[in-house]
Amino acid sequence: MSTAYMGTTCKQGSKPRICFVALKAYDLLSQHRDVSHMGGAEVQQARIASWLLCRGYAVSFVTLDHGQPDGINVGGITVWKAYAERDGLPGLRFVHPRWSGLWAALTRAQADVYYQRGAGNETGQVALWCRLHGRKFIFAVASDPDCVPLLRELKSWREKVLCRIGLRLADGMTVQTSTQQHLLPQSVRAKAVLVRNCGWDEAIRSSAELAVTADFRVIRVLWVGRISREKRLEWLLDVAERCPDIAFDVVGAANTESDYALSLAQRAAASPNVKMHGRVPHAEMAGYYRSCHFLCCTSVFEGFPNTFLEAWSLGIPVISTFDPDGAIAEHGLGWVARDVEEIVRCLRGAAQSPETWHEASQACRKHYLAYHTPQTCLPAMEHLLLKLAGNNDAEAIQVPCA
Repeated sequence: MSTAYMGTTCKQGSKPRICFVALKAYDLLSQHRDVSHMGGAEVQQARIASWLLCRGYAVSFVTLDHGQPDGINVGGITVWKAYAERDGLPGLRFVHPRWSGLWAALTRAQADVYYQRGAGNETGQVALWCRLHGRKFIFAVASDPDCVPLLRELKSWREKVLCRIGLRLADGMTVQTSTQQHLLPQSVRAKAVLVRNCGWDEAIRSSAELAVTADFRVIRVLWVGRISREKRLEWLLDVAERCPDIAFDVVGAANTESDYALSLAQRAAASPNVKMHGRVPHAEMAGYYRSCHFLCCTSVFEGFPNTFLEAWSLGIPVISTFDPDGAIAEHGLGWVARDVEEIVRCLRGAAQSPETWHEASQACRKHYLAYHTPQTCLPAMEHLLLKLAGNNDAEAIQVPCA
């Protein structure tokens, strides 16, 4: 059995071609130093793509048009451009060139399976294209709100309608945590496959090579993320005010200018123990983790933060207001706090006990190696990919137990 498509065929038994629809991923893929966007969803898609590429799959991406050549090869990945964000007339650009440009890029990609991560317009647009062209569509949950039927985090009715269409039409779905799987509506829950977020190559080094800080004379805390209301950077600044003897490093920036982001930037600039680093290329992040004692997360909600994995892989415990699947509390990977006062209390307690910190550090490393390397996370993704493509090799994939 084979399926004709654009002059090519995908034969049964061959590895399916996969296309990741990640409009904001070009900065990460091209490793431009002038980073304008780098989110967790893009990081995970790049890691999955790299792993599949090494296993012999043909991998492509559809991204925004930043002036790069169409169909450019970036490290073995073919990148097709959909549209330039500023092109078109207000009110009409949603249809052309955005929707039309996206569908044209999907056609040029000539993939067998299309993967899109995070609820939005593209969820429905890609799903509809796949249904019309006989392709398979995988939707990947990017954060807990993606699972809620009301989709409260989406800004417009149009996004909500298109996203619901995409969820109904998805041939497969991946979630990051068991919690997300249970949050999904009953109608789509059966499609969901647990594919844990995986970490980076930095973590494959032996424990002897890890450069974790052992000097507790000056405690350093790292905060990484987008400056937006749900991330609550103001909580970190409150903690910094209460802990003037501790140094705080903030990596990240707002995706769009706002009075909220400006006020936080001004407040941070006036804090002597807070340093704002702005956006940092992902390849340079290991140095920030290695110079800190704790990663702090102040978010209202998350999916499964890449920052946690990157910290744990290097033995850095987390102090967080969000605990994915209860992993931090259950495995001793840091400390969970409900408010600013609890963050301060956890930070003070751990900083004053190097033995406690080292115990948590060892637990982080052990947990990462057991559950979050590409080798442990991504066979589940490959199994789903082959299964949707009708490839009998899917049954031979050894998926580690959840």
